[in-house]
Amino acid sequence: MAEITAALVKELRERTGEGMMDCKKALTKAGGDIEKAIDDMRASGAIKAAKKAGNVAAEGAIAVKEDGKAAVLLEVNSQTDFLALQDDFKAFVAASVEQAFADKLTNAAPLIEAREADRLVLVGKVGENVNIRRLVRVEGDVVGTYLHGNKIGVAVVLKGGSVELAKDIAMHVAASNPEFLLPSEVSVEAIEREKAVFMSLNEDKIKGKPAEIVEKMVGGRIQKFLAEASLVEQAFVKNPEIKVGDLAKKAGAEIVSFTRFQVGEGIEKPVDNFAEEVAAQLAASKQ
Repeated sequence: MAEITAALVKELRERTGEGMMDCKKALTKAGGDIEKAIDDMRASGAIKAAKKAGNVAAEGAIAVKEDGKAAVLLEVNSQTDFLALQDDFKAFVAASVEQAFADKLTNAAPLIEAREADRLVLVGKVGENVNIRRLVRVEGDVVGTYLHGNKIGVAVVLKGGSVELAKDIAMHVAASNPEFLLPSEVSVEAIEREKAVFMSLNEDKIKGKPAEIVEKMVGGRIQKFLAEASLVEQAFVKNPEIKVGDLAKKAGAEIVSFTRFQVGEGIEKPVDNFAEEVAAQLAASKQ
């Protein structure tokens, strides 16, 4: 029988999402064989699915599907990044995005309903929570997508131009993460906040300077802020000598919209301290 080390328990816990003591028991029963322990723990699939339903799923994958005229972006979450790399999870994600694209779905609700039976089977098999989180469909004259690994997905809609150009701009969006398409879309509130931050950070430099000089300094910072925040004003990642808006214009195209999904954005992840949990479990066992 293999030694049941803390590292082995930790690995099983990360792979299954189960509690430390449950993992230790499973490993002991399996003679230290982690794969057998996983199989044993997954044997009670329906119970696992129910137990895992409340666990936070903030890892996972982004999937894209497009045909040059339409595109679907989909986020499916898992509890661990490990699961997101496994074939069972990948197959579920692939089937989900294919169905969403074929059925021309525009939001996640009908897909969640249609895929629920398969999701429960997957949850029971892998022992951790899996959720279809969000979906968007875009359509237009020209549509291109870019997928960065399985973590970031982007869809860009152009009027004119080519799918290749749309894909290039989508790649730029994945790398640079602009907040807005055009400078005119930046809210007055956002600009005022940026001004306030600039004034606060540069209080010593501004002190005693004439108002017109201060205005010029603030104006320069706001222009830089608008360029950083707006896709059309950003320097193109593949050629910093040209702005993204000018790149599109040069190709006879206009950028209509962009959509960017990143795994887990906006989800509050729980702080997981393994050492603290071990200490708590040991203290409880002595009482």
